[in-house]
Amino acid sequence: VSASHLQLAAFALGTVGWILCTVSMGIVEWRVWHVDNTTIISSGIAWVGIWKVCFISYLHVSPGYREQFCHKFSGYDSFIPHEIHAAQGLLLIAMFMGLLGLAATIFALRNVYMGITHKTLIAPFFLVGGFFYIFAGLCVLIPVSWNFYSVVHNQSIAFPPSYYMPSSPAAQEAGAAIPVGIVAVILLLLSGIFSLLYRFPVTTNTIMK
Repeated sequence: VSASHLQLAAFALGTVGWILCTVSMGIVEWRVWHVDNTTIISSGIAWVGIWKVCFISYLHVSPGYREQFCHKFSGYDSFIPHEIHAAQGLLLIAMFMGLLGLAATIFALRNVYMGITHKTLIAPFFLVGGFFYIFAGLCVLIPVSWNFYSVVHNQSIAFPPSYYMPSSPAAQEAGAAIPVGIVAVILLLLSGIFSLLYRFPVTTNTIMK
């Protein structure tokens, strides 16, 4: 037990990192667009996520919604830029890999705290869990960095007319999902490193004469 404090911290960090990874997937504010024409986008601000785009409108632009308009992306939409497609796939992979990392770490910690001393039932699972955490962190890092690059360079998206969105914003900034994703990356990578640092304790037997 005394040799697994870092791995217990890895489990805690990995759990929070996995939760933040999942939260970032659901946040629509990946890219915040500022538009000049407020005829339909009444607030002048639109939120571009990896699954949908939303804005506030005081016109009746969608059935049942008078103030908020959201349009979900389809996997077959050709106008969606590569960084959004990559985010959709990589974040799903990261969520799955993080879950596997948590499962491996839980199994190893269970054996530690139950007093199981077989090395093959502890060390390999910490090792596997660490690799899963690191892989999940990298899967989050790529879309977060890529979308942040697109924000910095004010890249446009050719939305179809049914989205009521301009193809280019007047300006854009990183939304809440970007910092949440960055924190998730840091926590997942730290949990992976901590898991890999596990060293199975070596016991020595002394012969009493």
